[in-house]
Parts: sequence; C-alpha cells; structure tokens
Amino acid sequence: MKLFECQNCGHPLYLENTTCSSCGLRLGYLPVREKVSALKPDKDDKDLWRALAAPKGRYRFCANAAYEVCNWMISAEHKEAYCAACRHNRTIPDLSVPDNLAHWRRIEIAKHRLFYTLIKLRLPLATKNEDPDGLAFDFLASAAPAIAPPVMTGHANGLITINLAEADDAERERQRHQMGEPYRTLLGHFRHEIAHYYWSRLVAESDRLDEFRTVFGDERRDYASALQRHYDNGPPADWPTHFVTAYASAHPWEDFAETWAHYFHMIDTLETAHAFGLTVHPKVSKGSHFATKIDFDPYRAEMDRIIEAWLPLTFAMNSINRSMGQPDLYPFLPGPTAIAKLTYVHDRIRAQRERLANPSSALRAMVAGLRQRIGSPG
Repeated sequence: MKLFECQNCGHPLYLENTTCSSCGLRLGYLPVREKVSALKPDKDDKDLWRALAAPKGRYRFCANAAYEVCNWMISAEHKEAYCAACRHNRTIPDLSVPDNLAHWRRIEIAKHRLFYTLIKLRLPLATKNEDPDGLAFDFLASAAPAIAPPVMTGHANGLITINLAEADDAERERQRHQMGEPYRTLLGHFRHEIAHYYWSRLVAESDRLDEFRTVFGDERRDYASALQRHYDNGPPADWPTHFVTAYASAHPWEDFAETWAHYFHMIDTLETAHAFGLTVHPKVSKGSHFATKIDFDPYRAEMDRIIEAWLPLTFAMNSINRSMGQPDLYPFLPGPTAIAKLTYVHDRIRAQRERLANPSSALRAMVAGLRQRIGSPG
C-alpha cells in the first residue's frame, strides 16, 4: 500500500480515513488516481464533491458510505450507485442484528485493500451481473446449529463467501489455534479465496495449464478426499521444503491459492516499505547477507528482486515484533520450490497485465469496462 496525504494540509493518511484529523476536511478514495483526496462540497449539487486531488472532476460517494463502510468515490459522469469494490457484494449482513454492522465494517476494510491491489494489477473485475463468470461476495452469519449448517468461508464459481465470525478477533484467534495456523487475518482470507477465482481465469483458461501441473501438481486429483486426508493426517513432514504453508500441501488448488495470497502479501508490504524509504542493514558481522534497500516498485519488479528484498525485510519485521512481545509478523520462510511457485503466479499476473497494455479490439473493450467500473471519466 502506498502512502497518502491530505492535499489541503499535507497530513499523512490511511486508505480508510474519512476525515482529515488535522484540517477536518472530508476524505474519499479515487481508485483510478490511487489517491485519498481531500474533498469540498460541489457548489451546484449538494450530493457531489470536488476532489482536491482531481479538481476538474466531480464525484459522489459509494452508496455504502451511508453505513460508514466505504469511502470510495465514483465519477459523477457514471450512474453506478456502488464503487468498484462494493458493486461486487451480492449479500451483506443483516444490519438489524447487534454487532453485524461493526463486523461488516472490518470485512469491508479488508476487501477494499484487496481491491486496491486487484485494480493496480489490472486483473479482470467483472461482476456477476456483467458476466455469469464474474465475481461476487456473500457476507453471512451462521445461524444456530439446529437451524442451519455453519457458514463456510470459501469460493465456488466466482462467488466468495466470508463467514461474519471471521471479523470477530476472539473467534478468529480461536479458529487459528484450532486449525494450527500461524497466521489468520481477514485480508489473508480475501487474498486466498480470490486466488481460486483467478485460477479459473488466468490458468485453467490459458495455455499454461500444463506448466501449472508441473509446478503445483495435477489439480484433477479428487479435491474432497485430498482435504480429508490433510485434516486427518496433517501435512507431510517435509512440507516446508515444498510449500509456502502447511495447508498448501493439501491439494494443488490450495497450493496455488496460498501461494497467490503470499504474493499479494509481498507486493503490498514491499510497496509500503518503498513508500517509507526503508533500508535494512543489520549491524552484525554478517549483516550484508540480510541487507536491502527497498527503492523499487514491486508492482513492476522482477520476482528475483522481490524475493531479494522480502527476506531481509521480514527478518527485520519479525525482530521488531519480538521486541514488542508479539509473534512473528511473517511466520514463514519460503524455500526454492515455494519461490518457483511464487514466480509462476508473478508471471501469470504479469502476462495478464501485458495483454491489457497491448490490447486487441476485444481487450480494448475490457479496458474501457474496467475504467468505468472504477469510476474513471476516461
């Protein structure tokens, strides 16, 4: 994630900020410009705003701003009620239930951070209304066990379901311990589940499926029985030499999803480190082996450069966390096989991006649709 600042007073901002704590101006995110902008009311229309980051345009808030779950803007030239992220929501929680609104807000913070990356990577973002093979989200709360089976977080044919309980810190921590996971976050869930969707779009429908099977294994293995074996027997003893996480060893689809999620962890964290101008140079005798200067854009870098910076950065971040009595921020150490898988994901995403950079007439229409979906005037 890049750094943001108020155009009125220069105060640093987070993506989710809705008001500048320094000057008090209203804030909104302009996805096409990748900027959180200070806003001033439009003089001619009380429902529209002028953005200091793009003074020639007029914008309105996503309809979900009414619930304080979204601060993304839409160009006044477009008729959509919902922003590039929220228009994919198929089901939101029952807001008459206590705590559901607070949990939904946490879910939306994670989802909007996911969409920041998806848009920046120029990945396909059709909704189910636009394309039967498009993307949609259900955010559901489990009913009492006697009434219905529990809601399972997962993906099926472009529909991603998130159990509302994942937004409850105590419940998520309980699940993390029960599943024996070193890391479990809402953003991590989104990054994992979205990978299943893009597997079908970028791998299954491509000429790189055979390569996928060489790198990850044959996804035609029975999925249900593979998961059952994983839950019954656990991962193989040597999983750290082949997979980015233990769960990735369950099946090639899960291996791809875990690898994809970690790739997103890497590029988003490295972009933040780049924005802060971070340099890692440990003051120990072999410090040069753990040194790096993060002076590059990870969205444009080669995978070798990303890994070269990632390993020293995570060593530093884990060391800082330990100084605060916290667990490692990144409790993983990708080996050569996992890095090869990360490189495959990197290459598939880059290939998609390059197709959009040099579009055919069909892809030009896709690019035009993407611009409209993220609220760009062109």
